[in-house]
Amino acid sequence: MKRYLGVSIVLLCLLFLLPLATVVTHVVRREAAEEPAAKEETKIELLPPGETDGSYTIRVLKGDKVETMTMGEYLQGVVRAEMPASFEQQALCAQAVAARTYTLYKMASGGNHGDLADICTDHTCCQAYLDKETATKNWGDNAENYEAKVENAVSLTDGQTILYDGVPVLAVFHSSSAGQTKKSGEVWTSDLPYLQSVSSPEGEGVPNYYSRVEFTFAEFKKLFMAAYPEADLSGRVSGWFGERKVSGDGNVDSVTVGGVSVRGTQMRTIFSLRSTTFETEIQDGKIVFFVTGYGHGVGMSQYGAQQMAKDGSGWKDIITHYYTGVTVAVYIPEAMS
Repeated sequence: MKRYLGVSIVLLCLLFLLPLATVVTHVVRREAAEEPAAKEETKIELLPPGETDGSYTIRVLKGDKVETMTMGEYLQGVVRAEMPASFEQQALCAQAVAARTYTLYKMASGGNHGDLADICTDHTCCQAYLDKETATKNWGDNAENYEAKVENAVSLTDGQTILYDGVPVLAVFHSSSAGQTKKSGEVWTSDLPYLQSVSSPEGEGVPNYYSRVEFTFAEFKKLFMAAYPEADLSGRVSGWFGERKVSGDGNVDSVTVGGVSVRGTQMRTIFSLRSTTFETEIQDGKIVFFVTGYGHGVGMSQYGAQQMAKDGSGWKDIITHYYTGVTVAVYIPEAMS
């Protein structure tokens, strides 16, 4: 645990609480990779847009308005928002494939917007989206190259979709795992065959990979009792904590607090932890969580994808590593073909 103690308390300001709904299709997004320091890149040639992604349009709900755009145009906005454009080209390609697949999955399953739209730009519901103009301002001097990489990621993977039994999968992703991804059943209610636990080479320099969150006894008690009023948090604080169940990948499946067995996902929600891979200690009159990674840990790790790309893996190798037993092929919804 000592290796964690040097991490700045300012991490508290960076914590983001993602609602972990029991409906799997509503999760993901804003646990995407955080932008590392920018680096200079040689000029990148912009490739022509792909024909498949440009062959049909989708309805995108942006705020309270529905905008019609090609699949390719939409995916560019998603990749801009969901993965740092400074990442390796093959990692960005993998992100484009995951985003395309997730979109097609939502369309096939009816999505969340009925007849109004196919997908939205609300990251708490579907996928984040960033328009070219805003991204250009954010990227500064690197804007031209970054935009080329993003558009190329979509063009180079034109129409390529992750399939299981011939249909698009729930292609979820997260920022960084604790060296091993999690099975979907560990985090949500459904254990999907293509969302299994696999190794993840996170690499060096992942921002805020280790985080430390602390609460006074009173703060901890107030937060926990609000969620579980039946819990008994009387007596010595050391007696509040009971059995702890941890999976082989380090994920906290459940922990008993005040006589109540609570899933690790619920502990993460209650205390705004960055992941469910955590340990707890009592130090200097406070309850301290030591957390590894960022995100729900299911599906593709973005920093793992980045490290695989740095090591020479292509986007398809990255995809088939993180999504178990899948095939990758060009896919167009029947309604659009």
